[in-house]
Amino acid sequence: MSAPPRLARMTKVLSAVAWPYANGPRHIGHVAGFGVPSDVYSRYMRMAGHDVLMVSGTDEHGTPIVIMAEKAGKTPQEFADENASIIVDDLVGLGLSYDLFTRTTTANHYDVVQKLFLALYENGYMVEQTTSGAISPSTGRTLPDRYIEGTCPICKYPEARGDQCDNCGNQLDPTDLIDPKSKINGETPEFIETQHFFLDLPALADALAAWLDGREAEGSWRPNVIKFSQNILKEIRPRAMTRDIDWGIPVPLDGWRDLPTKRLYVWFDAVVGYLSASIEWARRLGEPDKWREWWNADVAGQLVDQTAAASEASTGDATSAARSGAQKTSEVLRDDRDEGAIIAKYFMGKDNITFHSQIWPAELLGANGEGSKGGSVSEFGRLELPSEVVSSEFMTMEGKQFSTSRGHVIYVKDVVERYGPDPLRYFICAAGPEAQDADFTWAEFVQRNNSELVAGWGNLVNRTANMIHKNFGEIPSPGELDDVDRAVLEQVRGGFATVGSLIERNRLKAALTETMRLVGEANRYVTVTEPFKLKGDDQRERLATVLHTLAQCVVDLNTMMAPFVPFSANLVHEVMGGEGEFMPMPVAKEVTDLDDGRPYRIITGEYSNTPCWQPRDITPGTPVAKPKPAFKKFDPSVVDEELERMNASA
Repeated sequence: MSAPPRLARMTKVLSAVAWPYANGPRHIGHVAGFGVPSDVYSRYMRMAGHDVLMVSGTDEHGTPIVIMAEKAGKTPQEFADENASIIVDDLVGLGLSYDLFTRTTTANHYDVVQKLFLALYENGYMVEQTTSGAISPSTGRTLPDRYIEGTCPICKYPEARGDQCDNCGNQLDPTDLIDPKSKINGETPEFIETQHFFLDLPALADALAAWLDGREAEGSWRPNVIKFSQNILKEIRPRAMTRDIDWGIPVPLDGWRDLPTKRLYVWFDAVVGYLSASIEWARRLGEPDKWREWWNADVAGQLVDQTAAASEASTGDATSAARSGAQKTSEVLRDDRDEGAIIAKYFMGKDNITFHSQIWPAELLGANGEGSKGGSVSEFGRLELPSEVVSSEFMTMEGKQFSTSRGHVIYVKDVVERYGPDPLRYFICAAGPEAQDADFTWAEFVQRNNSELVAGWGNLVNRTANMIHKNFGEIPSPGELDDVDRAVLEQVRGGFATVGSLIERNRLKAALTETMRLVGEANRYVTVTEPFKLKGDDQRERLATVLHTLAQCVVDLNTMMAPFVPFSANLVHEVMGGEGEFMPMPVAKEVTDLDDGRPYRIITGEYSNTPCWQPRDITPGTPVAKPKPAFKKFDPSVVDEELERMNASA
């Protein structure tokens, strides 16, 4: 398969990141799927000169929250408040650079969800039907589909859920299951007749198929994701978008609005969060329509044309324009093709593909009036469908599935506090579940940190800085370059195109492998040139040339490493005499609801000073102090200590 074409300059990039459920702190399996991959991509795209909007938030409705809140002696809102704040700290601690990480319990979100529902209803894609609803015989409470388990009628998998089978991927209803049981208490649910609104997916099937066929032809999606998405179209049927529950967003229709136990389905409102978070971000910015630049292609296209015209008018030089101001695209990425003004990438684990490659695109098509029933475009304008659904596989730990209830888990907070964020980020990028399931083991975590991050990259940084500090105290001016000097500089600088292309296509493992290969080339350059042996006065110019070359390699490699390990990138920047923050970091911030004044915490950040994805010439005379280690080697005893912790909590 040939590589997809490169992005146009100053593309509007929507990084739509899966919404973590507000049922507790995040473990490393969660962030391996949605967190780190989306952040590496978003950081790189900012560096490459594109205008990125990275949004998400905590998903806080649904019966599971009600049940867990009740067990904790809290209201659902209190329970969600507590966990949303914990999750904010987890994700900030990992350096995930959201423009806005918000919540589904904001008044803004309620408003956007209800308006989108009404748009679908008015276009004829929300239809009322009588269906069977599951209730608990002992409590009378509605059982959510995911809390009912039984044998799949299609593939006979014994642990299929009431909404889908994770083994064959087919959508299910609880009544489809053979021998259904409640996962809460094991009892057999009762099924009663109830009224609900269904998303008329069959009326949107042709439009969905055409969209997916176009995505397949482009060749950018991971094969397993596009094939899975096309396969589930074969059994497409209406899908219930309301539930019998008293915790959630009311149905915005007369006769339904005030019903105490009818709410919109948590999965309907969660995916709308990508849109509502974008709108909230724009409102908080004081530019309430700015979100349209990432959602309405006509708006974004006009802005791209205006920006290009303004840049060329101000410089008269296309190359200079590409490097100026916000349009700081590196030469390796510039392209004369205009491939569209919006790229919308959605990041999640593979268990959520259905909702992002079928349910959410169907909702967008229906709101645009683009299904078989036609209809008018909603007040949101014509909304862009996902350019790509970037789904990761599952991560296990020490050969077993993560299980909070069984204590087989390691939380993000604990890893970050004990070992720092970058070793975990590095492991996820190097060995995570990008295209197939992966297993996290403490032995591999320690090994990769010590033999790759520390012995490879950390060693290059430290010995380069040490030799410069010891011999010159500053970055020296070079003499005439030898072939060996030019060769290593050419290899490293060529990495910007190669590594950048891989990240752009979400091939993070290959991108990091290539970056570390270049680190190895720089380390081999030290072995070949042996600067530590250049001690005579007559060798001083050669020493200066070698160390200048090494300093240039380190600075450029640090730029390439930065999306993967941004905290370390800031330390290396300082080691090499840089000033200020190299890679901007997210912050947690308490705000008040824009409509009802309720306080809550968000993640946001100012990323306009993100460095360019291009070589950056070093400046001779820049002071280089005796370096502090930017990386920490872990004692092998860490493995036994962590395994003991895990066994003690099981």
